[in-house]
Amino acid sequence: MRIVFIGAGNMATALIAGLLRHGIGAERLGAVARKAESRQQLQTEFRISVWPDISAAAMDADVIVLAVKPHQVQSVALELAPLLSQQLVVSIAAGIRAATLSGWLRNYSRIVRTMPNTPAMVGAGVTALFALPGVSAAQREQAGAIMQSVGSTLWLDDEVLLDAVTAISGSGPAYIFYFMEAMQQAAIRLGLDDGAARQLTLATFSGAAKLAEVSTEEVSELRARVTSKGGTTERAISIMQAGAIDAVFSRAIDAAAQRSRELGNALADSLPD
Repeated sequence: MRIVFIGAGNMATALIAGLLRHGIGAERLGAVARKAESRQQLQTEFRISVWPDISAAAMDADVIVLAVKPHQVQSVALELAPLLSQQLVVSIAAGIRAATLSGWLRNYSRIVRTMPNTPAMVGAGVTALFALPGVSAAQREQAGAIMQSVGSTLWLDDEVLLDAVTAISGSGPAYIFYFMEAMQQAAIRLGLDDGAARQLTLATFSGAAKLAEVSTEEVSELRARVTSKGGTTERAISIMQAGAIDAVFSRAIDAAAQRSRELGNALADSLPD
C-alpha cells in the first residue's frame, strides 16, 4: 500500500508519524505540500517523498488522503479528479459530505469520509469512518489501518451519524479540557499551587478514563462505587445534580450536533459546483 497525503497540517503529520510507528516504510509514504518549508520539514522529520503540486507522479498511489482545510477541498478535488482511476480517497476534512466530494471528483465513488479527533496527535484518538458503496472490502481495510495508526476506529453505516460523532468525539476533547480547567481553578482556590493542581487534575482524568476502559462495569456503576453515602463525593454530586449539570451537558452536545449539520449544509450549498 502506497499512501499520499494532500496537505501537511497537524492531522496529516500525526498520521504519517503513526504509520511509521506501525511499520509502514517511509518509501511508501508521500505528501503534497504547497509551502517549501512544509516540504522541507516533512523530508527532514520523516524522510518521505514530497511534491509542491498535485501531479500524476504524486498520485501514483493506492490511497490518497485529503488533509486540507474544508474551504480548500473543492479546488483540490477539481485538480485531483482527472488523475483518479482505482485509488481510494480518504477525507479527513470536517463537514464535507461524501456525496459532495464525489460530485467534485466527477462522481468518483471510492471515497471514505472520516471524523478523527485531536488526541490522534499522541496516538490516542478515535476515528469514525463512513464508506461510499464504491469502496471495496480491501479498501475499507486500508482506510481502517491508516486511521488505526493514531487510535481506535468505528465504522458507521449511515453518514448522518457523523454529526453525532462530531458532537461527541470530535468536539469532545474541548469538553474534557473545560472540566479540567474548572478543576484546576477549584484546586488553586482551595490552596494548592499551580503545579499540584495540574498534576492532580490530569492524573485523575487519565486514571479515571483508563479505569473505565478496562472495567467491565458501566461508568454509572463506577461512579456509584466512589459515592459513599454521606461522604464528600455524594456532597459534590448533589451540588451538580441540583444544578442539572447532566441536562446542561446534554443540551450542549445537542447544540454541537446541530451546528455540525448546519455547517455541512452550508458547505454543500454555498460552494459553487
